[in-house]
Amino acid sequence: MPLVRIDFLKGKPPEYGVEIGWIVYRALVEILKAPENDRFQVITEHSRGALQIDRDYLGIHRTDDCILLQITLNSGRTVEMKRQFYKAVADGLHEKLKVRREDVVINLVEVGKENWSFGNGEAQYAPSGS
Repeated sequence: MPLVRIDFLKGKPPEYGVEIGWIVYRALVEILKAPENDRFQVITEHSRGALQIDRDYLGIHRTDDCILLQITLNSGRTVEMKRQFYKAVADGLHEKLKVRREDVVINLVEVGKENWSFGNGEAQYAPSGS
C-alpha cells in the first residue's frame, strides 16, 4: 500500500529515478513487509529553484544530489523496522547510484488502512461494515 514520492534535481539520466524506485520498493517489501507488486511511485525532477533543501539541517551536509523520499503507508511498523528501512535505502542508493548517505532524506507518513482506494471507488482495505 505504499505510495512513494521521489524528488531530486534535474540533470540525471532517465534510468536514475527508476533505479531509486526499485531500491525503495525492494526495501519496502523486504523490511517493512509491503505486499509484492504493490508499487505506486511518483518520480519528479525539479529545477533548482523548485526544490529547496537545507544544506546543513541537524549538522548533516547535503549537496545538489540530495533525494527527498516521502512514503505514505499503513501504520503499524516498529521504530526498529523503520531504522532498518532508512539504512537499507541509504545504503542501497549509495551502492547502486553512488549517492551520499547524507543526501538521502526520508519521510514516512502513516495512515489507517481505510484511507486507501485502489480503484472502483472502493475502500478495499477498510473493515467490513464501516
